[in-house]
Amino acid sequence: MKTSRYSEFHLSYALRLAETGTPVSDVHLGLGISKASFYNWRKKYGHRGASEVCRLRQIEEENARLSVWWRT
Repeated sequence: MKTSRYSEFHLSYALRLAETGTPVSDVHLGLGISKASFYNWRKKYGHRGASEVCRLRQIEEENARLSVWWRT
C-alpha cells in the first residue's frame, strides 16, 4: 500500500484551518496539496482529531496486512 507524504498532523491541521474559516484555496496552496485531496480528507476524516486519524491509519494498515496474510 502506498504511504502518504503527509502525516496525521498535516491532515488534521488542514482540516482545522478550513473549519476556522480559512478558504480552501489558501489551505491547499499553503500545504501543497490538491483540492481533491483536501476534500477526500475532509470526507474521510472530517470530524476526527489527529490522534484518532493516527489510530485509524494504523488499523487500516493492520487490516491490509491481515487481508494479504489471509489470502495466502
